[in-house]
Amino acid sequence: MMTDDTLRSDSGIMPMNDGLKDRPGWSPLNSILGYGAILAAFAYMSTWQLEGGSYGVLSLLPSLLIVLVAVKTKRPLESIFAGIIAGSLLIDPTSLFTSLGDLSMNVVQNETIAWIVLVCGMMGGLINMLERGGSVLSFGEVLAKRIKTKRGTMLTTSFLGLAVFIDDYLNSLAVSASMKTLTDRFKISREKLAFLVDSTAAPVCILVPISTWAVYFGALLEENGAVADGKGMSLYIDSIPYMAYGWAALIVVFLVAMGVLKDFGPMKKAEERARKGQPIPDGLEDQGFDTSNVRRTSTMVGLMNFLLPVAVLIVASIYYEIDLLLGALVASIFTMVLYFSQRLMSFGELTDSMLDGFKVMLHPIAVVCAGFMVKAINDELGMTTYIIDTITPYLSPELLPALVFATMAAVVFSTGSSWGVFVVSLPIVIPMAQAMDMSMPLTVGALLSASAFGSHACFFNDSTVLSSTGSGCTPMQHALTQIPYATIGAVLAFVSFIVMGYTIT
Repeated sequence: MMTDDTLRSDSGIMPMNDGLKDRPGWSPLNSILGYGAILAAFAYMSTWQLEGGSYGVLSLLPSLLIVLVAVKTKRPLESIFAGIIAGSLLIDPTSLFTSLGDLSMNVVQNETIAWIVLVCGMMGGLINMLERGGSVLSFGEVLAKRIKTKRGTMLTTSFLGLAVFIDDYLNSLAVSASMKTLTDRFKISREKLAFLVDSTAAPVCILVPISTWAVYFGALLEENGAVADGKGMSLYIDSIPYMAYGWAALIVVFLVAMGVLKDFGPMKKAEERARKGQPIPDGLEDQGFDTSNVRRTSTMVGLMNFLLPVAVLIVASIYYEIDLLLGALVASIFTMVLYFSQRLMSFGELTDSMLDGFKVMLHPIAVVCAGFMVKAINDELGMTTYIIDTITPYLSPELLPALVFATMAAVVFSTGSSWGVFVVSLPIVIPMAQAMDMSMPLTVGALLSASAFGSHACFFNDSTVLSSTGSGCTPMQHALTQIPYATIGAVLAFVSFIVMGYTIT
């Protein structure tokens, strides 16, 4: 079993001695006074709001506070809660604790949150069983015999990401767990591994019609009148060529993996540290699942014990209409039977592995749940509607795709909700595109591109948090090293939408 200290490091939470007290000018009193003044300002701004009126530009402030606090503290969960409290004060400072309690209950009772908690927990348990059963180690040994260069390791990681296309959660956890040993061997930083994994998660999932993203958005398009009932998936497939950010992100990640696009910014510093023999970031012990008691088998048996559960996971998920929860359940039971029949692990050890894997995922789950609370606050403030209304006067048929991409990318980045935000925005964007007689596949391509960018770049989005957890770095370490590359992809996508807007319309 893991100790509390191990769990804290495995969850991506910085240890208590993270150096805060050594920072010049830092003191608990200064922080309390600073945050107190900011929250008091939000409470005061609530008096500017007329009953039933729009919050306008004030609706942007809680999300802005989250980003600023995250950059300063490098701690995503605390940053998110600062924004949640600030937003609650802006709405009604007299009922702060009541609103926080109601918000927490609504999030906990949310069906999507329940699905995420179970999927993340079961995926964590499954991967922990694969780790302790020696299967991940055997998979790494097979790759190590065939891959002899750093470049080959990065390309293999990227290609594995392409192969695991069914869901970004599966991609983020399975690929990172499989490649950590090999990337450490070639002195590739954990931040670079997280970037390679995350860049082939959501950006790949939107480009494949057999994925959880395609199923969800296909149904959402039908519900919002973008296409007739039963034609949602057809429209989704027609939109794939126009999902510019997905294609741009893939181009960028392969240029990085091949060494054509050199390291720069925070990633360069991380890679310099890794070349000196420290792939794991400062202040963080080896992050991930407990491998202190790995069972050793022959390489081929271990490889079979890795590939069979993964194959069962993918096939079962597809069989149950792209439901990763049912796929993870079937794969977990299959793995327990497989390992028990081989006497690799006792039933008690298998159960402990599942529970310990679930514990590792508690911090990522908490961050994702907090992100849903941010979305709820922003919905009440009317942030998405305000942003769309603000850009509407500047829209033209030619600029609509580019502005939809830029606007919705900013919204998803601010809320961390790459799926939920479109429940609010689609009823606005789709009629707008229909009124302008816009190409619907191009419009959907811009929307999905915005969703993929937000999922890729936001430091508290679910796939970003899971990629960092699986790779062995904190969400902020991952986000800060990845954002420059995600920005390159976003710029390429934005320019592409301008070109397509003028040529297709």
